[in-house]
This record gives sequence, structure tokens and C-alpha cells, in this order.
Amino acid sequence: AERARIARLFKQLDKDGDGRISASELSAALKQQYGQEAKRLEAAERVIQASDSNADAGLDMDEFVRYEWRDFLLLTGRHSVDEIFMLMRRASSFDIGESFVIPDDYTPEERQSGVAWKTLVSGGLAGAVSRSATAPLDRLKVAWQASAGSKDSHGAKASMWRGIAGMVTEGGVASLWRGNGVNCIKIAPESAIKFLAYETYKGLIVGESKRPVQLHEKFVAGALAGATAQTLIYPLEVLKTRMCLRKTGQYSSLFDCARKVYAEGGAAIFYRGYVPNMLGILPYAGIDLALYETFKQTYQKWRGNESGSPPIYVSLVAGAVSSVCGQVATYPLALVRTKLQARIGGGGGLGSMFADILKREGVRGLYRGMGPNMLKVIPAVSISYATFDEMRRRLGLIK
Repeated sequence: AERARIARLFKQLDKDGDGRISASELSAALKQQYGQEAKRLEAAERVIQASDSNADAGLDMDEFVRYEWRDFLLLTGRHSVDEIFMLMRRASSFDIGESFVIPDDYTPEERQSGVAWKTLVSGGLAGAVSRSATAPLDRLKVAWQASAGSKDSHGAKASMWRGIAGMVTEGGVASLWRGNGVNCIKIAPESAIKFLAYETYKGLIVGESKRPVQLHEKFVAGALAGATAQTLIYPLEVLKTRMCLRKTGQYSSLFDCARKVYAEGGAAIFYRGYVPNMLGILPYAGIDLALYETFKQTYQKWRGNESGSPPIYVSLVAGAVSSVCGQVATYPLALVRTKLQARIGGGGGLGSMFADILKREGVRGLYRGMGPNMLKVIPAVSISYATFDEMRRRLGLIK
């Protein structure tokens, strides 16, 4: 059955029936992705070069089977070349509740046709559904991060089950979703700011030359866009932490929370923990991107195919593993950020907070809450992918 599906796609592309797919034939199949013929042909030529092992400027059936989108076809069940090509470009863009560093690139045709905004809407709604589904684990993570490590708290010395049971006892089952509302609300402004800032920074980097943006330049533009978005929406991050940790009856609404937090320390309190949050952006991005490329290249060398593209499942696994490694490396900064956000009244800053954690709990204390944080990754990715796919179907991006 799988071979038959691959053969049907190959026959769909092989318009002249000569047993090989040329760049012009592939170009004709990419109208939705690239409106201009020159751009379609350029993209098609890159695909051909990636898997053309006999250098005959085309793909025969064996070369086609080895190419990355063969695996994507089997994983997604898609039959349209346009749909497969678009999904391949978005494969690593699913929301697991953490901030993305490098936003999607959209062609001028995609922006003009509405594909860009529909994809952003689909991603935003997928993120909201995914975050809502994994909210209990996220709240448990925040509670563990903010706790002081006593045996009576829902901290590292308590099991995850005991932590969840304690939250249910205190506020009922609905309390497991405390803070989820503001966590979902901030998706829209953060995504919009990041998208606009990313395009702006890319334009400033290339200037008037109109040349293609290089990977390291995308990294810089993405990091700056992420920092810009985080700076503007950071007060919502503080409110999300406070809403997660609130006791029954402490705040009547998000606005009541904001009012009481402001009364506690003025406007400056809404940027408490901002420094460790910003310090974590570049290391996380660098580790994530570097390891992602390293894992893919290692696989290609192992397979003896350094010039071709790895299978899509390799790219997905490499993306997940590199993201986890980035989170592990920068997790202490995220923990200190949460502690500072949750702190009532004055106190020390970043350095004194690190010193206090190490004195009380040792190095392990810097990774409090890592368990539930890792547990939510697989369900978050699965739910986000399924919702993203369904929303794109409802918005007419796929059939």
C-alpha cells in the first residue's frame, strides 16, 4: 500500500511519463507555494539536486523514494505535492508551550494570498489547544519551580501525583488550569509581534541588496524578534505565573490580579525576572540550532549520504532532541525567572537567587520541575500537530 501511494505521487509528477521527474515538472506542481515561475523553478532545482545521485538533472523512482518527502508522504497521508511541500516547511513549528526563536519565512505570494495569516491563525489556535491540554503539567512545573523545597510543598521532594492531588484538594479539578487563560491570551500578540519584528530585522540586515538571507542572519533576526516580543508581552508572563500560583479566592480575575500586583510593587514588578529570561534566549537558540544541524549531519555521514536530505522522521527527532537539550541547558535561568516573578516583596537579584538555591538544595535544585516539563513535550507536539492540521483544512489551506 505504501509503495502504491509513492508510485501514485511519482506518476502525478512525471507528466511526460519518461520515468524521471525533471525540475520543470516539479516546478509545475509548486504553484501554491511559489507564484512566480522563476522562484518555483529555483525551489524545484534545489529539491532535485538534494537527491539526484546519478547527476542526470532528474529523479528516477529510486531517487524519489530516498528523498525526504517520501517519508513525509507516508507520515501525513498527503497526496498533493503542494500540501507536502508546505507541511515540510512547517514541520518543526508546533507549539509546545515554549517560545520559538526563528519564525516561519513566507514568500510574497503566501503573504498576498492569505496563506501566511491563515497559517499563523492555525498555529495560534493549535498552540492554545495544546497548552490547554497540558496545562496541569505546566502548572505543576511552575509550582515546583516557585516552591522553596520543603517536604510540605509541591516541590522536588514530593511526587508529581502528590503535587497534582494537592492542587485538586486545595481548589478542585478546575484549579489544574489556573493560569492557562493568560497563557493562551498571550499567544496572539506574541506571534504577531514576533512575525512583524522578524521581517523588519531581516530587512535591516540585508538592506537594499535584496539578497537571500543567510542561516546565521535568520538566527540573529529570530533572536532579536524573540527578544522584542518577550519585552513587550513580559507583563503577561508575570501575570501567568501569579495566576498559576494563586490560592482559591486570592484573585477574582486577571484584571484583579494585575491591580493587586501593581499595588504590591508598581510597574517595575511586571518586569521582575526579565534579565534571566533574556539571558536564556541566545543560549537556547544557539544550542537548539547547533545540535539540530549536528544531529542531521551525523545521520547523513552515518548513512554515507552527506549531500542529500535526511528522512523527515530524522528531522523531527533531531528537532525534538535539540529542543530538549536547549531547555536543559537554560532551565536554571527559567527557574530563577519564575522564582523572581512569584516573589512577594523585595529581595536579592539574579546572583543572590542562584546562590540561595545552591546553598539550600545544591545543583539539583536548579532543575526543580524538569520532570513535568519534559513529560508534556510528546502530548503537546502530538496535539498541536493534529489541531494545526485540522485548522489548516478548515481554513482551506489543505483539502
